[in-house]
Amino acid sequence: MKREEMARLLDHSVLKPEAPEADVRAGAELVRGWPGGFYCVQPSWVSLAARMLAGTPVGVISVVGFPHGCDRTEVKARAAQVAVAEGAAEIDMVLNLGLVKSGRAAEAGRDVGEVARAVAGTPVKVILETAALTPEEIRLACRLCVEAGAAFVKTSTGFHPAGGATVEAVRLMRETVGTSVGVKASGGIRSLDDAMRMIEAGANRIGTSASAAILAALG
Repeated sequence: MKREEMARLLDHSVLKPEAPEADVRAGAELVRGWPGGFYCVQPSWVSLAARMLAGTPVGVISVVGFPHGCDRTEVKARAAQVAVAEGAAEIDMVLNLGLVKSGRAAEAGRDVGEVARAVAGTPVKVILETAALTPEEIRLACRLCVEAGAAFVKTSTGFHPAGGATVEAVRLMRETVGTSVGVKASGGIRSLDDAMRMIEAGANRIGTSASAAILAALG
């Protein structure tokens, strides 16, 4: 894979809650020269990132309900609308894991659907936190996200103690959603080898804070 091809698959992330403005600006400077791809930040930094990347092919992503997914649906929906108004091109929302674990999958699906409808026309990626789910729960979560209108399903926030992305989870997600919905692998992806294993398993987007190292490995 060429460096330019990989850059288009990367969602470079600066999501640590303690990250100062200087780190957010540095991340934007890093991705400014890319031929595509995305820059994923916390909601409070969306407008800054959008201003810094205006006129470039790199889009801004805002997380919503991050990292726990437990906000009320109307809060998630409004947060997504504000992020889009400030320049977000995509939304990465966190699934309500408690509802899935409680057997209330229909409510979890409605949560996703309300956010997708609130920002109709803007792709919504749903973070499943796969390391905290059983294979059966991953399949269920994928199906309800597809039915709710999600554009992507995503493995992890990168902040859950259970862990991040695995090849097995990515493969299962791709098998479940088919080819009509994207799969984003994120959480613990720090090298070119990590990224390539996820892509080979079926991921078509990679979320990482190690974009510079991954692209450097391609020359």
